[in-house]
Amino acid sequence: MPLDTSFVARKFKQIGTRPLRPDGLDKVTGRARYGADYNAPGQLIALVLRSPHPHAKIKKIDTSKAEKLPGVKAIITSADLPDLTNGDRGMRDMLENCMARKKVLYDGHAVAAVAAIDATTARKALKLIKVDYEILPHVTDVDEALKPSAPVIHDDIFTDGVEPKPAKPSNNNKRATFGHGDIEQGFKDADFIVERSFKTEQTHQGYIEPHACVANVNPDGQGELWVCTQGHFVYRNQCAALLGMDISRLRVTASEIGGGFGGKTHIWTEPLALALSRKANKPVKLTMTREDVFRASGPTSSTSIDMKIGAKKDGTITAAHGVLRYHGGAFPATWAEFGAMTAFACYDLKNVRSDSIEVIVNRPKTAAYRAPSAPMAAFAVESAIDELAHKIGMDAVDFRIKNAAKEGTKSSYGPVYGPIGIGATLEAAKNHPHMKAPLGKNQGRGMACGFWFNFGGQTCTDINVTPDGSVTVAVGTIDVGGSRASIGLMAAEELGLPYEQVRVVIADTSSLGHNDMTDGSRGTFSTGMATVAAARNCIKELCKRAAKMWDIPEDAVEWVDGMAKPAGSNAGNFPPLSIKEIAAAAGNTGGPIAGHNELVADGAGVSFATHICDIEVDPETGLSRVKRYTVIQDAGKAIHPTYVEGQYQGGAAQGIGWALNEEYIYGKDGRLQNAGFLDYRIPVCSDLPFIDTMILEIPNPNHPFGVRGVGETSIVPPLAAVANAMSNAAGVRMTHIPMSPPRVLKAIEALKKH
Repeated sequence: MPLDTSFVARKFKQIGTRPLRPDGLDKVTGRARYGADYNAPGQLIALVLRSPHPHAKIKKIDTSKAEKLPGVKAIITSADLPDLTNGDRGMRDMLENCMARKKVLYDGHAVAAVAAIDATTARKALKLIKVDYEILPHVTDVDEALKPSAPVIHDDIFTDGVEPKPAKPSNNNKRATFGHGDIEQGFKDADFIVERSFKTEQTHQGYIEPHACVANVNPDGQGELWVCTQGHFVYRNQCAALLGMDISRLRVTASEIGGGFGGKTHIWTEPLALALSRKANKPVKLTMTREDVFRASGPTSSTSIDMKIGAKKDGTITAAHGVLRYHGGAFPATWAEFGAMTAFACYDLKNVRSDSIEVIVNRPKTAAYRAPSAPMAAFAVESAIDELAHKIGMDAVDFRIKNAAKEGTKSSYGPVYGPIGIGATLEAAKNHPHMKAPLGKNQGRGMACGFWFNFGGQTCTDINVTPDGSVTVAVGTIDVGGSRASIGLMAAEELGLPYEQVRVVIADTSSLGHNDMTDGSRGTFSTGMATVAAARNCIKELCKRAAKMWDIPEDAVEWVDGMAKPAGSNAGNFPPLSIKEIAAAAGNTGGPIAGHNELVADGAGVSFATHICDIEVDPETGLSRVKRYTVIQDAGKAIHPTYVEGQYQGGAAQGIGWALNEEYIYGKDGRLQNAGFLDYRIPVCSDLPFIDTMILEIPNPNHPFGVRGVGETSIVPPLAAVANAMSNAAGVRMTHIPMSPPRVLKAIEALKKH
């Protein structure tokens, strides 16, 4: 019987409480095992040789001297990874990103890999590999890559989404348009118009744990992979496809994850480790260095955005138009499309259009970063919204409230909204004490809104009742932000058990059906839905066993507060049976008791947030400091409020770092200049204020408990909230992220000259 996913209001006993995190003790005592903590008997150590050039033909790779070095057991190049992708462009790009083939496409692109008895030997072997390159012209800037004079990186890419299809290849792989209405007429109707261009620089997710794995491929073709990942089932499928293995013959076990934020949703070195193991016939451990992580894993896009918004004197927005250019690194991507879809999603607009332009540059293949593409789009939109409110002479919050999307609004990207929380977050912001607090000298206050879609996807969950009546929940979605606690609470709630009686484990890929990647804020939503369904199946079986024990019909038993009870006086006068009693008798009533569910979770429920930021700017140096920050976001239902607050605070902290400090810096030679945390500066505790949070709960009607994803939305508003605060503090509109002291000082000095 399919699960009824409709939200039903009810009084909760477990959900909404704050139990201790189940992984906390292991993590603070060092017992938790991350990617690099696993070791296999007789393992080899692998290292990767990477290109020092941003764009070059590979004329020859000579590995002969390295192969003769004592202790070297295997060396691979692209020749050891034949193209088995059968014309699948996405898989082919994945293969080429893992190991360069005819050309290197960015500084740090892998060209060879070595497995040796230890790291010292592997390093020596890398130095003995000789690569003959033919240097090619390169381009690393998103705007420069679109110029007619730019070097074309791929000669087989023609812009998709335009008619007629171009006859010449280019660095623009796709264009798309979203919106509705008549923007030309809308701008004619406007009394005020703001039109600006914005740029944001490339940033990294900044996870502390580097990518690491241990691969072991046996002579019979069976393989195992231990890896830090956000989706071990997806890694299994992709690695097996690239190496020509049957999917069932590769078992992948996920380690604990030391941060991912979207950056561990792609394979990078895992196929190399598997290929080396297959060639050496030994286990192979491969851990990326921090420099490798920066140069060759997946940062976010840098962008260039043109924004135009018009409004009437009364504050009604009449038209909005954005042109968004995002690069996907050295391979085709669709990040600009996400930006174009999210850009105007917070507002009820009659005339709106967003155009996305996907760009290819000589940089590493980009990956998701917590609500990928939305923060950059929100920076441009919310900055223009703020400036427009100022032009009209209207309060920034009131202006947004007047134009906010609501239930029944046709979104800028197509769907009509159901119950949503943007209006509620704005009203809460307007009435929040933060908004009324006094400001000091050289201080300014800004605010901004943000949106994220959230996703569902394929999910599979098992619930097993043990002989003592405790319960194990096996899930296949990686716990990147506390989902084990949330899933445990939902299972306990549905089964009527204490939370302490439930244990949630992440199963390997041979133990469960396929589960999609933990991304799109889907973990608690989709796995929670499957867990509720599995719990209901388990309850049905528990009632069936109780009926056998009482010798009454199954439909004469009901489950109430964790116990089987006769459903009415006609069913008999039996004392309730606890789950422990039913489990103890399982051997005599049909065997082990379990509940199972697999589904494709739909109706994830969109998410909105409003942020308030106070900043202080030193006009002499351009140095700025965030003094106070508040996050207000709709969670649908906060299953574990402490984790929800942590997600809000984490997203805001990363967004503040992005807004003020973080950026990839490439030299004219196309090489990354700051591949490490010393020069790529993420915020630390001393850089941040305490981030205040307010959880709103507008239930998602498509989840039994009203859950909406919460992990991504709170990175969307900070860029704009900080920029708007900066504008109010320094008196100058900042249009280039990050707003580092030199950029701020330059803008202040330019203002003085005018």
